[in-house]
Amino acid sequence: MDFSIAGERISVNVPTWAALQARVAERLAQRQGFALATINLDHLVKLRASQVFRRAYAAQDFVVADGNPIVWMSRLAGRPVELIPGSDAILPLARLAAKHGVGVALVGSTEPALAAAKSYLEREVRDLEVTLIIAPPMGFEPAGEAADAIFARLTSSGAGLCFVALGAPKQEIFAAAGRRKAPQIGFACIGAGLDFFAGTQRRAPGWARRFAVEWLWRASYSPRRLLPRYAKCLAILPGQMLRAMMMRFRSPQH
Repeated sequence: MDFSIAGERISVNVPTWAALQARVAERLAQRQGFALATINLDHLVKLRASQVFRRAYAAQDFVVADGNPIVWMSRLAGRPVELIPGSDAILPLARLAAKHGVGVALVGSTEPALAAAKSYLEREVRDLEVTLIIAPPMGFEPAGEAADAIFARLTSSGAGLCFVALGAPKQEIFAAAGRRKAPQIGFACIGAGLDFFAGTQRRAPGWARRFAVEWLWRASYSPRRLLPRYAKCLAILPGQMLRAMMMRFRSPQH
């Protein structure tokens, strides 16, 4: 599934859970880094407005579909992909890290939340070692000198996988910079996933995710912050669906 945004081509290039785990396992086994982004409608809105964000996305090695609208578009385009939310990817990737003897780092959120998430992960994943937790201060620049200092600490910690919970677009910009500054580390952008583990944020219940109304559940708890964001997402949805449908009819098999 491809998106063309202001001349930049963004591709969901990891279509399934099995493919994601195979590709990450290969990188971890070879002690090679990567950057993983999880695209959704909010990202498509932000990508339109920011060239820096588009460049960061272009630098990602792996892009998965984090959002039902992306999955629906892929089906309309005749190029179906599976739903792979960043929050749901944390435990499977942590298990792969433990299996390959790779240390894990956590960057983002707050110190108390990261400490709680560390305890949760080490309790849930046998043999996992969280080697470093870093909660950058407010105003943190993901490609500045402070980020360089974090990359140095990550390298010294021996971590081979870093979960980045800075929110978009900071986490993707940070991951893209990390590919250059710490090329032996895999950077996985996972949004609020660590806060869910820590209990500092509530995730939508299973029924809301099952019926694809997680966004509505979240908006009901934080309407002032989220309703404007979701309004922008809904505004671009019809056009994106139409482009996906046209993609199907332009494809060679048709």
